[in-house]
Amino acid sequence: MRRQTQPRPELAEAKSNGYFNIGQASEASGVSAKMIRHYEEIGLVKPATRTFANYRIYSANDVHTLQFIKRARNVGFSMKQIGELLGLWQNTRRSSANVKKLALEHIKELETKIAEMQSMTAALNELARNCHGDNRPDCPILDGLSLDQGGHCHQHHA
Repeated sequence: MRRQTQPRPELAEAKSNGYFNIGQASEASGVSAKMIRHYEEIGLVKPATRTFANYRIYSANDVHTLQFIKRARNVGFSMKQIGELLGLWQNTRRSSANVKKLALEHIKELETKIAEMQSMTAALNELARNCHGDNRPDCPILDGLSLDQGGHCHQHHA
């Protein structure tokens, strides 16, 4: 079965018809050209239309999709979650309950990460509080990092 292809315009013609080259799409969306190509490779966005000379061109809708992805990345959604969100966004018969469920799951993930980071910050603050920060070689920070789970020190020998 032969794949049907659309007529491939010249770049100047495509631009005059409102299409963007990859640099313009990158600038308009805030997504780097490298990431646009990556999103195409992993199937997050459909492959770009190509000109006769094989340049990628993007419609205003393509740029809008890239902006959607950028905003979703900015609030920490994973690529898998963004794929799900894109599917829901593009499905006009979606249930908003599905979108809310994804958002609430992500909020729980973020809260867990925040708690873990607060715990790490507290542990590191405690180690730093015990360090004199002078010219002496003994260092409670390094000593604390070298302890195993049982509280035993593992010396590093160079």
